[in-house]
Amino acid sequence: MKHRRIPGRRAAVAGAGIAALVAAGVTFQTANASEPAKTPVAATLSSTAAGTLASTLAEDLGSDAAGTYYDAKSKNLVVNVLDEAAAKTVRQHGAKARIVANSLAALDGARTTLQKDATIPGTSWATDPVTNKVVVTADKTVSQAEWTKLAKVVDGLGAKAELKRSKGEFKPFVAGGDAITGSGGRCSLGFNVVKGGQPYFLTAGHCTHAISTWSDSSGKQIGQNEKSSFPGTDFGLVKYTAGVDHPSAVDLYNGSAQTITKAGEATVGEKVTRSGSTTHVHTGTVKGLNATVNYSEGTVSGLIQTDVCAEPGDSGGSLFDGDTAIGLTSGGSGDCTSGGETFFQPVTAALSATGSQIG
Repeated sequence: MKHRRIPGRRAAVAGAGIAALVAAGVTFQTANASEPAKTPVAATLSSTAAGTLASTLAEDLGSDAAGTYYDAKSKNLVVNVLDEAAAKTVRQHGAKARIVANSLAALDGARTTLQKDATIPGTSWATDPVTNKVVVTADKTVSQAEWTKLAKVVDGLGAKAELKRSKGEFKPFVAGGDAITGSGGRCSLGFNVVKGGQPYFLTAGHCTHAISTWSDSSGKQIGQNEKSSFPGTDFGLVKYTAGVDHPSAVDLYNGSAQTITKAGEATVGEKVTRSGSTTHVHTGTVKGLNATVNYSEGTVSGLIQTDVCAEPGDSGGSLFDGDTAIGLTSGGSGDCTSGGETFFQPVTAALSATGSQIG
């Protein structure tokens, strides 16, 4: 859906979050009386349609945009803005508007400060559109001295950030889709893709960083690494070297599979599903975008943060919404008994970097 760009406003990259509706009463005068103007009703949208509208509004609003999220209960897109004029534009496009204090630029500035002063193994941060803050998390490995340092940095950011502690430990889930193994580890196949007319698959970069030749669960060698990226980003491209089936589908571990026809961007609030070879299929919600996690092996940025559980061996596995590929399992904390945070490499970025496509 295309809309006219509002002149004089700089286009901005779609950000992390958004919140609830704040509607100002507007009136107009007739010859004999005045009555309130009707506030446009927010459209009922699928999460995919909400993501498309979020991208359009980010372009139209420019620097007035302050993040978006999908309210799964009402099925509305909620958009954070800085003033009533921008809120009016949001409502006219069929979304809910919320006026907030922190712009995306201010939140990005907070992230830059954290990267410079608080890159400590066992920490992560992501922009939360619901609270209009950068949420900083420290896992159980962060010492008291490191916590004190981290708290000082977060306190210095004022209302732009908040700090919390995770009970688990942030780590790559080496040990979703079907199991793939190599010397020294097991991961999960993410998505089958095509490059130059040839079959490949995507998995996590920390998997291909450690393992170069891959076999399926029967022990048959099926692939050889072509490209690997970790840390920084977390994806790997593997070329099939054996004549095995490679459908564009994700194993649902119940005798059926979910066909994958396309790749898409995640939206905060979107309900998603993960498949992996250790814990099989679990569902949850996207909690943040453009997340940074400081593993002991290195820092990875640009990730999707969710509350979907995962465990060692699920690394590289598929995150999807219906027939849309969303991400590759990177790592996180917790397990599928106690829960926790899990991070995913956006599949669209992996496809772009490797020159491959869902096929």
